[in-house]
Amino acid sequence: MQALREKALFSVQLLCEIASIPRSSYYKWLNRKPRSREQENAELTHVMMSIYEKVERTFGYRQLTLHLRSQTRKTANHKRVYRLMKEQGIQSVIRRKKKRYANATPQQVAENLLNRKFHADAPNEKWLTDVTEFKYGSSQKAYLSAILDLHDKSIVAYVLGRSNNNPLVFQTLKLALQAAPRSNPMLHSDRGYQYTSLGFKKLLDDNKMIQSMSRVGRCIDNGPMESFWGTLKCEKYYLHTYHTFEELKRDIEAYIHFYNNERLQAKLNGLSPMEYRTKTA
Repeated sequence: MQALREKALFSVQLLCEIASIPRSSYYKWLNRKPRSREQENAELTHVMMSIYEKVERTFGYRQLTLHLRSQTRKTANHKRVYRLMKEQGIQSVIRRKKKRYANATPQQVAENLLNRKFHADAPNEKWLTDVTEFKYGSSQKAYLSAILDLHDKSIVAYVLGRSNNNPLVFQTLKLALQAAPRSNPMLHSDRGYQYTSLGFKKLLDDNKMIQSMSRVGRCIDNGPMESFWGTLKCEKYYLHTYHTFEELKRDIEAYIHFYNNERLQAKLNGLSPMEYRTKTA
């Protein structure tokens, strides 16, 4: 009624007659004061939508709850956030299933020393690594190699290249060692041909690092690394069409910076990876 009155200049009496309500009911509604719960929900919804738009409409209720708590300093329940999302008609994006590829014949393999023990008491104690594929332009491919620290789930180093080869993986490890000098972490990977090569084993031995590998066909053995790929692709890559390698590289670099420094994680006490590393150092 208020909208019709303002836009079409209808009289209150006419609108009340059409709606079959007393004029007193209209004025009672007009002069009412919102309850504190309604005001708080309105404030939370405003912040929630701001966060949702910032991350290109990718977050679900769990991530939105973490970020709402951080920004508003209020203990918003995840069920409440879920309800507010339903009221606004928003939801997280759906992750796509990962393609499966045949394994190459390995030159050498290592035991699964990590054995799904995805906890590390200190930084640079356990690292995970892997390579994933992206497409851009006219069916052109790019490959991202990265190393993740299990202590705080941060990305220690990464390299985006046009070829999935040994130099891509070797350069990633060298950058990680430069970022964490004098470190000798265990490095866990799948049985991709780069990681089973004699050259990669020599690089690890030269830096006094222990090698661990997933069992055949057991992606869950490298679960946190697979989870990061899913998060990156779901929250950034799948939302855009990339025409050039440079466009893809720009967005991947921006997302990894966001992930390391701003994206909050429940398992890290509601902190970002770098915040957690700083507070537990």
